[in-house]
Amino acid sequence: MNTIQAADYSIVFNENAYTALHLIIQETNYSKIFIIVDENTSEHCLPVFLPHLATETRFEIIELESGEINKNIQTCSEVWSILTDFGADRKSLILNLGGGVITDLGGFVASTFKRGIEFINVPTTLLGMVDASVGGKNGVDLGSLKNQIGTITNPKLVVIDTRFLETLPQNQMRSGLAEMLKHGLIYDKQYWNRFSDLAQLDTSDLDDLIYEAIAIKNHIVQQDPKENGIRKALNFGHTLGHAIESYFLESQEKTTLLHGEAIAIGMILESYLSLQKKLITSEEYIQIKETIKSIFGTVEILQEDLTPICDLLIHDKKNEYGKIQFALLDGIGTIKINQEVATAIIMSAFEDYKS
Repeated sequence: MNTIQAADYSIVFNENAYTALHLIIQETNYSKIFIIVDENTSEHCLPVFLPHLATETRFEIIELESGEINKNIQTCSEVWSILTDFGADRKSLILNLGGGVITDLGGFVASTFKRGIEFINVPTTLLGMVDASVGGKNGVDLGSLKNQIGTITNPKLVVIDTRFLETLPQNQMRSGLAEMLKHGLIYDKQYWNRFSDLAQLDTSDLDDLIYEAIAIKNHIVQQDPKENGIRKALNFGHTLGHAIESYFLESQEKTTLLHGEAIAIGMILESYLSLQKKLITSEEYIQIKETIKSIFGTVEILQEDLTPICDLLIHDKKNEYGKIQFALLDGIGTIKINQEVATAIIMSAFEDYKS
């Protein structure tokens, strides 16, 4: 697969990616290398990755606890302290080997330590490959509020090795699939249509679909790196999806949802909002709802959950002047940003989702 060129870094695939990684490390002469992992990537991915790290530069492994619940400033503070204790300086390199939590947090740690050191993302989950590691967004949660603290800082390189996906459980694969579905819905109807019958897809199809998803996201980000306009399209499904994810994360009575599981719900809900604003047809809405539910099923959301979920919408990062802003579909494959929706319609979207 060809390299995808982003603004000032490359996204390189499989064996070519390790050649690019070796070249950067060789040319830059880093003082030290720090590899951030969690317990899962330490066990399953680090043994695959380390033989490709051809360098005489001293490196250290920093292992974090997995899970969104640990994506916070306290964890960052611990990593900053470890970097300091091990003598990291401005010529050090951080390698983020893991899923979206690791690349989000590791990128934020790197972009703020000593006012910024270089980092490379090596995503090991489908979600990390097609979304979290690409585009320069990194950050951490504030309590249960998603990604409230962060920067937009590009990595030096993104290494995509799809062999890591062989270690993933099925629910993690589904989580990444949600972002791929989103890319089709907001940008490419033909790409969306390829997911209509997942049973017909094999592993070679998956590599191509991953490549296309990354290319779509990169194309959008290149037009609007700081999210002042069209990049907001990538937030389709995320306004309500993030609110649901945050609510399930902080509620002791709820089973925590993976990011993609929450975004899948958000995409159905926001497709319903698109229908009510006459931006998509009822046939398009039914197709979207049935396709997503066939993959993710239906999550139980009770009537008493709706008000606290909607209360969380005010914290969405797209909001302006206290008004909730949605990115809604304008037909499958096209998006309309900065859309306001009445609360009553949002409530009715939940009712329709449960039906």
